Amino acid sequence: MADFGVLTFAGDSFDLSDLEEYGNSSDDYYCCDEGDLCDLKEGVQFEAVFIPVLYTVAFVVGVLGNAVLLGVLIQSRKAWSVTDTFILHLGVADVLLLVTLPLWAAQAAQTQGWTFGTPLCKITGAVFTINFYCGIFLLACISLDRYMSIVHATQMYSRKKPWVVQVSCLAVWLFSLLLSIPEWIYLEAVKDERRQKSECIRNYFKFNPETVGVWRLASRLLYHSVGFLLPSAVLIFCYSCILRRLRFGSQGLQKQKAFRVIIAVVVVFFICWTPYNITLMVDTFHTNNSSDTCGVRTSLEKAKIITSSIGYLHCSLNPILYAFVGVKFRRQLLDILRSLGCKLKTTAILHSVGTSRRTSIWSESGDTSNSIAI
Repeated sequence: MADFGVLTFAGDSFDLSDLEEYGNSSDDYYCCDEGDLCDLKEGVQFEAVFIPVLYTVAFVVGVLGNAVLLGVLIQSRKAWSVTDTFILHLGVADVLLLVTLPLWAAQAAQTQGWTFGTPLCKITGAVFTINFYCGIFLLACISLDRYMSIVHATQMYSRKKPWVVQVSCLAVWLFSLLLSIPEWIYLEAVKDERRQKSECIRNYFKFNPETVGVWRLASRLLYHSVGFLLPSAVLIFCYSCILRRLRFGSQGLQKQKAFRVIIAVVVVFFICWTPYNITLMVDTFHTNNSSDTCGVRTSLEKAKIITSSIGYLHCSLNPILYAFVGVKFRRQLLDILRSLGCKLKTTAILHSVGTSRRTSIWSESGDTSNSIAI
């Protein structure tokens, strides 16, 4: 897996090159800063406490939230729009990514580390990578669809040709599968002799030890370019143009609501993923810096763990975002709860609010305007 998760963090945090050179020096120390031994215990203890707690929260909130989202979409499948199709695939990708988190949490919490073997390591790592990329690419597809609909009044997709949307989603899944090939090749359960625990990591030493640095750098560049910079550029460009169009239009109150949804989508994405990308870039620059002190290395490892965990929370926040900002989603959810016999004091109030705004906030987006989720 590319260096963007704690699924390699434990292993990548203490690089495999250290294992080869210093593997037998100590169980609780690694070399750094002109041969000094740095204490590993602090980092191990931090992982063992922080990762299981945050991953458990992300797993529970994310799975429940996305389950509700998928339930609303399935219940309202006859009224699906293009956006809803993308959001359905996004919800599936988020759930599949989230279900891998308990295994990474177990790796951090258990003194033995990864106890599930190499086959499950490869499968879990590949599933994580596929759905990580798939989620980001689907967000980019949604932004492109809205951009074409609102700014150019052109429909990329049509209800008369629903297969075109499905082909686009299939292409996203296949491209994400292609990006997961390194996981199937390199991921292994490797024993870290210094800490006496196994870790599910990319083992670049299995083929040519001399190219470890090259492959490690290539994996990071691939992640930075394809997994963050490219989709970020698409999101910023599309939503900037949309905001500019709505700002100079005559949408009144609907324009203000559109501002709120667009800003929320973009802000949540960047709040979740920008800190980790900055941290990883800094770590990349420090990879071959032998003058780093133990404090610098330890701080970087902690920063990677914290910021990557925040990134994974993005999968949990999408349904919450729809529930609090999306009028139609909230109305559909309340209708389902009412049909199940749930009595909510606020149902009547919220339902009347939703009814008064039957048209979507994406009033200029044609087919996209019928989105259930927003």
